[in-house]
Amino acid sequence: MSRVVKEGQPAMTPSPTTLDLLKNRPLLTLMLGHFTVDTYAGLLPVLYPVLVHQYSLDLKTVGLVSLAYGGASSIVQPLFGWIADKRGTRLIGVALVWTASAFALIGVAASFPMLVCMAALAGIGSGMYHPFGALNASIVIADPRQRNTGMSVYVTGGTLGVALGPLLGVILFGAFGPMGAALTFPFGVAVALWLLSEMRAMGSFRSAARSVRTSSPAAVPLLPMLAVIGVMMSRQWTMSSLQAYIPTWFHSLGYAPSFYGPLATTVVLASAVGAIGAGSIADRFGRRRVIIVSLILTVPFLLLFAQFQGPLSFLTVALVGLSAASTGPLMIVLAQQLMVGRAGTAAGLILGLGFIGGAVGIPIMGALADSYGMVTAVRLQVIVVAATIFLALLLPSETRMATLRARAAMID
Repeated sequence: MSRVVKEGQPAMTPSPTTLDLLKNRPLLTLMLGHFTVDTYAGLLPVLYPVLVHQYSLDLKTVGLVSLAYGGASSIVQPLFGWIADKRGTRLIGVALVWTASAFALIGVAASFPMLVCMAALAGIGSGMYHPFGALNASIVIADPRQRNTGMSVYVTGGTLGVALGPLLGVILFGAFGPMGAALTFPFGVAVALWLLSEMRAMGSFRSAARSVRTSSPAAVPLLPMLAVIGVMMSRQWTMSSLQAYIPTWFHSLGYAPSFYGPLATTVVLASAVGAIGAGSIADRFGRRRVIIVSLILTVPFLLLFAQFQGPLSFLTVALVGLSAASTGPLMIVLAQQLMVGRAGTAAGLILGLGFIGGAVGIPIMGALADSYGMVTAVRLQVIVVAATIFLALLLPSETRMATLRARAAMID
């Protein structure tokens, strides 16, 4: 199928494919690191039923564990994004070791407050990794025609880690209780050492990073940037809340871990498929259109998931994952393009504030579930999604982005 050649592109350049990205060793290395650091986030929700029983907690209180992890990660991400732009990403391996160490200490925490503290420390390591990884991923995606798809592939690594977390948690926490967290430490350290070894071999990788850091920062269009932040926070609120409470909700309904563990994994795996699909579609038809359509589809899918519990939940939660989480990588790319010359800061800002949306949303949904039941809490989430549709209308199209870049070039 022929494709219109855009101005400035070589006429005979073959169209890149997703398979080309899967042969990109630096991108796959970063994807493995992202997979590892987000596996720890995926483990947390399956720990909730254990904590509820061990410490006699309600859903609102146990949600403080995710608030501590996500909140700490959110606060530090803009800082580490700024460090990445100024000083590079050499601390990326340290981020993984930090996360693995702090998460392992959750298993030996002597009290619930100490456990929350360890979760916050693990969140700091996660907050360190994400802007470093996103900046590097944006550099190793050389072809601008694959910017959305490439970032989607990178983000999918983290999504798969979150998906594996519940399955791994069912095994570890079922057999060892909270002490199972300590058994994840060797894997995190091993991947960190591999990542550091691979990074040293990427000389051109570091040269490209220096080029990005020394490019001239341009003024940031305020309204489009605020729209990007708002949509990202809303999306994270929806997904983080569902991921956090699916195990506890279905446990309370009498389902075994063998049911709600795979169910929690299903929503995340569906989001991974949706992310790559959304990236490919956005590269062809534009980000703004894909984001708005995904928001519209999330509304009926959430209502279906709230209405039907049981085996049908695997289908309805997959539909939620396909729509609700598919556009996260698009938001990162859009923020990096709006903040020219500050890709690390943009990634840290978007991911950090997005995590805040998720971290704040989890205890809010928990409080609503405690008062009115989880079904009503999920239905009320539809209001947040519907309001976000109007916010997404403020997102810039590709044509608008080209105009903004032209204005920035004229000012420079």
